[in-house]
Formats: sequence, C-alpha cells, structure tokens
Amino acid sequence: MFALISLFLCLISLAMIIFALVNIHTSISDKNLFAKSLLDAVGLIVIGMAVFDVSKFLLEEEVIKSHEEITHATQKATLSKFLVIIAIAVSLEALVFIFNAGKKDISLLIYPAFLLVAVSLLVISLALYHKMT
Repeated sequence: MFALISLFLCLISLAMIIFALVNIHTSISDKNLFAKSLLDAVGLIVIGMAVFDVSKFLLEEEVIKSHEEITHATQKATLSKFLVIIAIAVSLEALVFIFNAGKKDISLLIYPAFLLVAVSLLVISLALYHKMT
C-alpha cells in the first residue's frame, strides 16, 4: 500500500515539475509574463521536490525498512528527516511568497514572514527535541 502511495506521490511531483517547465516555455515570448512564470515555476518546483522527498521517505521508511526492528534511535532519525524535509519546503515556499508579495503589495509580506517564523519555531523545536532525548 505504501509503495503505491509513494508511486502516486512521485508521479504528482513529476507532473508539477513538468507543468512548471511547460509554463516557462509558453511564456518566453512575453517578458512581463515570463518573470511571473519564473516565480510561479520556482514555487511549483519547490513543492514538487518536497512531494518527491516525502514519496522517497515513505518508500524508504515504510517499504524498504519495514521489516527492521524499530528502535528509539531510528524513530528519532525518521522524525528528524521528515521534519527537515517539511522545514526546507516551507522555507523555500516562504521565499517565493516574499518575492511575489514584494512585487504586488508590500503589506502582503506579513504572511510569508509568519511562514518563516513558523519554520524557525519548527527548527528550534526539533533542536530542543534532540537536546532533550
């Protein structure tokens, strides 16, 4: 079951990346549209890579390593790996939102700033978890 879910997530991430590249290709002729397409493509590619990482993570942890004995150390490493994937994806998406908000309306910068604060809290929480365990 997890192998099938991993395959579907991989296909979805591939579709997102291909869609981003097709959008860039179709907007090459218009310079105003091209800049917006590049920012949108960065967002889609970042999300696509995050989905691919989750797909790879599921495949490694639930399919390949499912027969191994689960210890506290492996659970800690698995949780850390998953949270790092999420933190990287949200950080990159926040940076894309910052560039989009900066071009549209400066008052919209508060939302990506909240995302960056949330990611910072996630990383701090992960560090505290590692320190306490």
